[in-house]
Amino acid sequence: MLNKLDDFPIHQTAEPIAHPATSDRNVYDRYWYNGYAPDGSYYFGIGMAVYPHRGIMDCAFSVVQPGMLQHCFYGSRRAPVERTELDVGPFRMEIIEPMRKARVTLDDNESGITAELTFTARTAAIEEAHQTLWSGTRRWMDATRFDQFGRWQGTITHPEGTIKVDESVCHGTKDRSWGLRTVGERESGGAPNVPNGICFVWAPLFWGDHVSHAIFFDGPKGEPLVREGLEAPLYPSVDDIPAGVEDGRVDRKLTARHRLQYHEGTRLARSAEIDLINLDEGLRKISLEPKLTFMMKGLGYGHPDWKHGMWKGELATGHESFDTRQLDFQAPENLHTQQVVKATDGEKEGVGVLEQITVGPYEPAGFKDFFDGYKP
Repeated sequence: MLNKLDDFPIHQTAEPIAHPATSDRNVYDRYWYNGYAPDGSYYFGIGMAVYPHRGIMDCAFSVVQPGMLQHCFYGSRRAPVERTELDVGPFRMEIIEPMRKARVTLDDNESGITAELTFTARTAAIEEAHQTLWSGTRRWMDATRFDQFGRWQGTITHPEGTIKVDESVCHGTKDRSWGLRTVGERESGGAPNVPNGICFVWAPLFWGDHVSHAIFFDGPKGEPLVREGLEAPLYPSVDDIPAGVEDGRVDRKLTARHRLQYHEGTRLARSAEIDLINLDEGLRKISLEPKLTFMMKGLGYGHPDWKHGMWKGELATGHESFDTRQLDFQAPENLHTQQVVKATDGEKEGVGVLEQITVGPYEPAGFKDFFDGYKP
């Protein structure tokens, strides 16, 4: 089963590229982007992934503005054998220059959302710590992720208006990941396995001449499963980024810590603090103030009908709009959020996003059940 990539010297096994090295049904390869204005006047998210053993490729585009509904487009198709095909119905992605520039297009469709957007990197690619998480004796996540910080240029239309996305204003983060991640319909059969609680926090921030990033996976007692903090140079333009993939100037910290305050009765962050701890144990304390909330179900995360890796047919599209101010934030599909945040460290001001999801008991926040909210 050959495709175009087999003509490049990139093989990791004796099989063609279309054959993953493992037979685990949850193999995936994902593109993910966000874009937002620092003042919180808009946020959009983009996702696309292929699941080779499930035979599915899916995508989503979602946008929200203050005082308006969050509008969402979803698409799914049978996965192409040709891995360079990055289109699902009216949605397509183009890699103009690897790890430098990409284009995302959403043509006219029944959702009323269209987009023509170009992402341009302002950092080199930054590889996160490898992420392996277990459920009993089985890996439910085993993935590599790299990030790039950049800017967007283009236009978005949605049922309530048009957004002129100006690269002098719009910040964005690219997230590329691949490996194993439990997705799609639940597997049946075998002895029941009660999942553990998990807390995930992800905070990429822009600071003028550099970026900072912090990644956390915590167990139910707050014990660190994956924990990383870093800083990296932010370049004025893509042409200023050093040649190659990584520029070797990422400052990886000794560790990082997080503290979240929640809105009463929910698991939604009201504020947050991130500590980046240097190798000499010097501390940079960052405070985060949310400005705009985006529901990650708008990109398929935990969505009851458009969950990642679910078979929807040879080609299917869907859409919905909802008011983020009127949701039940204790419902499972509403636990996963990103928020545009103002960042301060006592000397500098920055902007970025705070992503979070906590499922199950989590002692640091006082959560005792799977979906209970914060109690003061």
